[in-house]
This record gives sequence, C-alpha cells and structure tokens, in this order.
Amino acid sequence: QVQLTESGGGLVQAGGSLKLSCAISGNPWSSYAMGWFRQAPGKEREFIAAINWNGGSTYYADSVLGRFTISRDNAKSTVSLQMNRLKPEDTAVYYCNLEPGFSEVPIIQRKPGEGDYWGQGTQVTVSS
Repeated sequence: QVQLTESGGGLVQAGGSLKLSCAISGNPWSSYAMGWFRQAPGKEREFIAAINWNGGSTYYADSVLGRFTISRDNAKSTVSLQMNRLKPEDTAVYYCNLEPGFSEVPIIQRKPGEGDYWGQGTQVTVSS
C-alpha cells in the first residue's frame, strides 16, 4: 500500500525559506508523477506544483511561480518542494500527491476531492 509522508513544515517569517519533503513507500509503480497541494483554513485544497516521472517536466501555479521549486530523487523515492520568499498567504497545510504514470497533467488538472494517493500533510505558517 502506497504511503506518502510529508515533513519539513514549520513557522517562518515572511521572506524566509522552507524545504518540504515527501517520502514515498510501498509504491508498486515504477513510473509516477508527483505533485504538491495546499489547503488554507476555510479554503479548498489548491494545486501548487507538479513534476513528471523523471523530473524532466514541471509545472507551477501562478501564485508560486518563481518562488517555489519542485524536484524529485527517484533513487531515494522522495519529492521536495523548496519554498523561497515566503508570504503570509502561503500559510496552509501542504500535501503531496502521487499519480501513477508518466505525466503530471492529471495532477495539474486535479479538482478538489480527486486523487487517490495523498500524504497526511505538513503545516507551514508564515508570519508577517
């Protein structure tokens, strides 16, 4: 059974940086895309970033483009999200998501409530 475990969240001042990690275990698929989403209080879960099976293609939400970087290490079965120049509006619970297959497009197009494989989330709080 696939298990995704996020880590690296915490409290940071505006303008600071954090790096989130997602460890993947029990994965039966040799090829899989990964994504990051976040959910702020009272809001729906929103897409942040996605990466294809080999890291050759990435995509970002406009709200984080140029500040966040998604990467993956298939040998270690991990996916990371480097977050720079953080803003108070980045405060949310951050989740990683796995999509079997080569393409990250299903992750990019994912609607709230969709997706089968999620981590438990890690809290990121950015103070002003």
